[in-house]
Amino acid sequence: MTSGNLIDHLQSGLWKDNPGLVQLLGLCPLLAVTTTLVNGFGLGIATLLVLTFSNALVSLTRRWIRPEIRIPIYVLIIASLVTCIELIFKACFPTLDRSLGIFIPLIVTNCAIVARAEIFASRNPIGASIADGIGMGAGFALLLMAIGAFRELVGQASILSRLDMITGGETFNGISFADSGLLLAILPPGAFFSLALAVALKNHIDRKRRISRGATMPRSLRQHRK
Repeated sequence: MTSGNLIDHLQSGLWKDNPGLVQLLGLCPLLAVTTTLVNGFGLGIATLLVLTFSNALVSLTRRWIRPEIRIPIYVLIIASLVTCIELIFKACFPTLDRSLGIFIPLIVTNCAIVARAEIFASRNPIGASIADGIGMGAGFALLLMAIGAFRELVGQASILSRLDMITGGETFNGISFADSGLLLAILPPGAFFSLALAVALKNHIDRKRRISRGATMPRSLRQHRK
């Protein structure tokens, strides 16, 4: 695996084929836990680790997995990794584990992880599979954090509340910018609105880029493409 391949996979996972923004996979945890930046960070890191290691294990064992039972084997691999991650969270970050609740075990059912195992890891060598897992996992984690930060800012008028769930120590209520925020942002409808805004923003940026590339393209090439 070269650095160029890793960069390509990161670009794909972060933007071009982001599991949450483009493929719209894993929306249940994405919408449920992103009430704060810290919650989004916690679930994002857990998903990143599971996705990277599951891709690696599926790629390593792909020669010995029979096609008829491949999906149950993928789920078994993912469930084993999720159990390990959950135990680590319980031991090292108990407060964050309680805050995320059932959504760490539910990583097992995340369609994005099973999809990458089936579409990519089962057909590619381990280096490329690890790079794909890192790229897709990082893209999903950053989306969780971005939506969590946005909802926290709008809904609570603060940022980094309950950072102590990661760092330990005394309770930290975050950096406050006002006495109160828009309650709708941290309620379930606010999650859908936030995701819709994120998807719309990405589509707008992509459209601007296409228009910009078309404007700088030679006239003869533009006519040929038409």
